[in-house]
Amino acid sequence: MRAVVQRVTEASVTVDGATVGAIGRGLCVLVGVTHDDDAGVARRLAGKLWHLRILDDDAGVMNRSVADVGGEILVVSQFTLYGDTSRGRRPSWVAAARPEQAEPLVDVVVGELERLGARVATGRFRADMRVALVNDGPVTLVVEV
Repeated sequence: MRAVVQRVTEASVTVDGATVGAIGRGLCVLVGVTHDDDAGVARRLAGKLWHLRILDDDAGVMNRSVADVGGEILVVSQFTLYGDTSRGRRPSWVAAARPEQAEPLVDVVVGELERLGARVATGRFRADMRVALVNDGPVTLVVEV
């Protein structure tokens, strides 16, 4: 699994003009699934996101996690994270898992985050989503497990 993690002051997902998920301070996480991912990988990604120390402490140092500060997480499925542009200008999506495999694994990530205590909002799988966010810092990381 691959994720792009952005530290945000707020983020939301809109589908057909309606907000389907929104958070305040926390992380906006775009999640991509590939063919050999499974529920164990999804749970490890959730644990890493929950404990990732990229939020500021009282001294302004990135030393706290969402778990530490009670922040929120917006999870958005993003198959294009596995787009391969190594050959030419048109991305290949061969490494991206099919929706039938990816959707349940994104659900495992969300469920595990909730089990850990996170307040989680999500996008809508297979929808044309509009993601809006205010990147804090900006801080953006690529996380793979």
